[in-house]
Amino acid sequence: MSIVTVQLGQCGNQIGHEVFNAICSDVHGTHGLCSKKENESYCDACKERFFCEEESEVPVARAVLVDMEPKVISQTLSMAARSGYWKYDDRSHFCQKQGSGNNWANGYSVHGPRHKEVIMNLVQKEAEKCDRLGGFFTIMSMAGGTGSGLGAYVTQCLRDAFPTSFILNHVIWPYGTGEIIVQNYNSVLTLSHLYQSSDALLVHENDVIHKICAQLMNIKQISFRDVNQVIAHQLGSVFQPTYTAEGGLHYSRNPLGIDWQVRPPRLGLHPLSHSANKPLQFNTSIANLVILRGKDMHSVDLGSFRDPSLYTSWLNPQDAFNVWKTPRAFNKYEKSASLVSNSQFLLKPLDNVVGKAWNMFASKAYIHQYTKFGIEEEDFLDSFTALEQVISSYTIL
Repeated sequence: MSIVTVQLGQCGNQIGHEVFNAICSDVHGTHGLCSKKENESYCDACKERFFCEEESEVPVARAVLVDMEPKVISQTLSMAARSGYWKYDDRSHFCQKQGSGNNWANGYSVHGPRHKEVIMNLVQKEAEKCDRLGGFFTIMSMAGGTGSGLGAYVTQCLRDAFPTSFILNHVIWPYGTGEIIVQNYNSVLTLSHLYQSSDALLVHENDVIHKICAQLMNIKQISFRDVNQVIAHQLGSVFQPTYTAEGGLHYSRNPLGIDWQVRPPRLGLHPLSHSANKPLQFNTSIANLVILRGKDMHSVDLGSFRDPSLYTSWLNPQDAFNVWKTPRAFNKYEKSASLVSNSQFLLKPLDNVVGKAWNMFASKAYIHQYTKFGIEEEDFLDSFTALEQVISSYTIL
């Protein structure tokens, strides 16, 4: 199955480019740990997933690029073409001359409706190129205007146009110290709207990635490109082909194939309290996926991931934990492990963002910047209510 990637705003386009770079570099890398046949099967599954090769000397990314300013898209298109390994379709992008001014309301209420038809036509054309459409992968920032506001609007349009397709939103959590004065407003509005229309949100925190660059990679002067390359590497290590428990000896057709839908029991059927012996330092999980690649993957002991104390009391750890494996190494690593976790990990950052946004809202700071584009105070209150419910649900796991 194939994924159509939708890159939104400056951040989404820069990370999207790095993701396709990481995937291509993996396909062209050495594969001494597996057989030639294994490697061919892996590469075929990867190309079907992320690229189409018709009428082109190099693979063409299954992607739509959207921004309200032309500079980043122009750079992204030319960098991909210069790589010689892959490129974007020259007709699968849309940009304007004027940005969204870091205003969520401008992206959502103005640019979204105004350019909906053109953007969705581009998405439809990409979807029609897929023999089997697995779903959509959107990449956006939460802090700015185009990625967040237009991104939330486009996600709603995707849900309306493709009601049965899987939509995975990848969002970049802004630095806690702040890049933009209204980033907490933009984040609250983005998250609450995506929560209504997306199947899953995959989050990377800039602060966490920055620490990886500084402490693990010893980079002295960290650039956005350094941060983006770490994010892209992690995404590639999740989305590249693997064998799943159900798939047997065939590469999983759908890279979005984990069952992300967790259905809590109705109140009264099961206790929702913490178990008495649960260590307090754990983030309680409702789903964990470990992906193992390369050497010795069959000998890895994953027993600790099946420990009931990791999970909420109303879930069987056997149902909440999945393992995907492949002997094919990822990029330059002899062996690697990736973890995708649906847990309480984001509770603190989410509570911080909502708290800061609420303090600004209570003093009516910058509200006029949003109301002039049609986002009313009631819309803010609805978003706060939705996220407070999310915080509450994860707190009582």
